[in-house]
Amino acid sequence: MLSTSARPYIDASVPVLREHGIAITRHFYSTMLGEMPELKNLFNMGNQANGAQQQSLAAAVFAYAANIDNASAIAPVLERIVHKHASVGIKPAHYPIVGRYLLGAIAHVLGSAATPALLAAWDEAYWLLAGELIAAESRLYQRSGFEAGEMMSLKVIKIVNESDNVMSFYLQTLDGKSPGDFKPGQYISIAMQVGDLRQLRQYSLSDAPQQPWWRISVKRERASHNLPEGQISTMLHEDICVGDTLQVSAAYGDFAPTLAGEKPLVLISGGIGITPMMAVLNALCHSESRRPILFLHAARNSQHHALRTDLAYARTAYPQLRMVTAYEQPLANDVLGEDYQQHGHLDLASVLQESDLAGDFYLCGPIAFMQAQWLALLTAGIPPQRIHREVFGPELLDHLL
Repeated sequence: MLSTSARPYIDASVPVLREHGIAITRHFYSTMLGEMPELKNLFNMGNQANGAQQQSLAAAVFAYAANIDNASAIAPVLERIVHKHASVGIKPAHYPIVGRYLLGAIAHVLGSAATPALLAAWDEAYWLLAGELIAAESRLYQRSGFEAGEMMSLKVIKIVNESDNVMSFYLQTLDGKSPGDFKPGQYISIAMQVGDLRQLRQYSLSDAPQQPWWRISVKRERASHNLPEGQISTMLHEDICVGDTLQVSAAYGDFAPTLAGEKPLVLISGGIGITPMMAVLNALCHSESRRPILFLHAARNSQHHALRTDLAYARTAYPQLRMVTAYEQPLANDVLGEDYQQHGHLDLASVLQESDLAGDFYLCGPIAFMQAQWLALLTAGIPPQRIHREVFGPELLDHLL
């Protein structure tokens, strides 16, 4: 618990962090990675370049300060951070480094306003948070059976083109077995060498855990809107062949819908957000579940609609499945009523039936898409506690800011 002497300084920091948070985190990353370049192996340097990582940290620091006495509000955020940290191999030894550079950044940006008492309060608050994360990450590593940063060598046994910009990679151990169990909805880290750097990227597992493989379905991120192409997705698409080996982490992630139960399950995805939803649907098909499923997906058109073969199989294998697809820009040969059911953006209001409203709702896709569907669900009367999103970034915290 934060001391009574530190609390006024943390409370007073909330408006300061709102104003200066991005400047603080930019200085933090710039200084830390400049002086300790070996840490670049842990960070997504693409997100460093586009500012996403700085925004995420600024939002997290601000949300923590604003909700330091609201454990129930901050707990789900911390759980997601713990899983992300485990997926990249964060160790207890990293926390003193981060703390030193974060306090240095606060002192640099705030200047004379960063009094010794304020910095002491933030040092105390930081180590309260760090202690929680270290303990939770230790428990997660123990459950996974993997040490921090430990990777597996997995062989690529099959590659399938799923759409114009998505390829699926099927992975097994070197002796031809499944890499292990996981919860549908979870993701793995792939480590690739980019020049002198090792870079890690997270990809959702897109098939059922009952299969004798792990599958990831990777969208090639092409350069657009002044953003560079995705380094790792491009390497996977262009350089990896059947028979190659990849360095892969254990499966992590807390976005894991409960498969058991009788309530309806509504899975809503946009674009490549279909991947964790497909793992859930395939797992239900394999388990002979009778739970009602409403599977909603939005794509540009059939050329950008990944995993259509899996969806076709699910239609025949799962009698309790209802499926609605929206194409924003259908092609001339895309057939309304067969390939897709809605033209334009996904319209939830016209799809949800009375029986669906008692279900659990899961969202995955581009941020704007998830925000629109979240608002549509709230408008339909769905309580926020039954709406779950797969997101890691500033938007994860927007209900706390």
